[in-house]
Amino acid sequence: MPMRMLVTGGAGFLGSHLCDALLAEGHSVVCADNLLTGSQENIAHLAREPRFVLREQNVSQPFDFGPVDYIFHFASPASPEDYMRHAIETLQVGSLGTMNCLDLAQKYGAKFFLASTSECYGDPLEHPQCETYWGHVNPIGPRSVYDEAKRFAEAVTMAYHRYRKVDTHIVRIFNTYGPRLQLNDGRVISNFMKQALSGEDLTVYGDGSQTRSFCYVSDEVAGILALAHSDEHEPTNIGNPVEFTILECAKVVLEVTGSQSKIRYEPLPQDDPKQRRPDIGKAKRLLGWEPKIDLRAGLQLSLDYFREAVRTGGARA
Repeated sequence: MPMRMLVTGGAGFLGSHLCDALLAEGHSVVCADNLLTGSQENIAHLAREPRFVLREQNVSQPFDFGPVDYIFHFASPASPEDYMRHAIETLQVGSLGTMNCLDLAQKYGAKFFLASTSECYGDPLEHPQCETYWGHVNPIGPRSVYDEAKRFAEAVTMAYHRYRKVDTHIVRIFNTYGPRLQLNDGRVISNFMKQALSGEDLTVYGDGSQTRSFCYVSDEVAGILALAHSDEHEPTNIGNPVEFTILECAKVVLEVTGSQSKIRYEPLPQDDPKQRRPDIGKAKRLLGWEPKIDLRAGLQLSLDYFREAVRTGGARA
């Protein structure tokens, strides 16, 4: 049955792809975004879609757009560069914003879906990371504004589920990339693609032996929708379990782009996780989901977008 969906942060990288997917399922979508880190360019193709509306709204402030059937709370700065620049806003949207959305879900009897993060695991002592691991997080470090905002968001989501009977779901998202990823957001893939396509040296922090797992955006959204349609309420990892060192990732980017750029080494930032890889056994068992697109194929699918973003200087509306 078609439903009225609310997507906070719907003009962001992942939020905009989610809006596309929900519209493709036949639903109508209200996108709430204050455009702090989101971009109207990400949803410009939906301007003439009658089932889509953008509301410029800071969800950390009380709001109500009328009855909705499902709330997807994706609003938050998500890259280190963005959440360190907007530290207080990141804490606010993870706390006040999450509670405002949960209050709306309770009011209208709507389902609620929280976009959480693998950053809840911090610099993990367990590898790969499964959902039962509680994490190793510095609560006062430079990354804490994002890590602790999401950890609080998970706690309050579970509280509304337990004590107010809201039908909630929580996804822990691992590194995701693809078209619409901000060119200048400081994340690994966008940094490397920008540098390679601009003929600059690729910046590798530390010795490049730290690891990440990269999930192409269409795989990520498919996992998110599978979880949203499920009866699972506790956090679930959605990511690609294939692990690369940062140095290996840089070399794949150079191959895909055909760039002659060199690799430059810089000191490792404080609290930068040394390894990151999801255990997706739960998602495979409960949802029948696993990613299909490998890193090389995903970078090829992203290449035209990044070329255009470099050509235009990453300009955003």
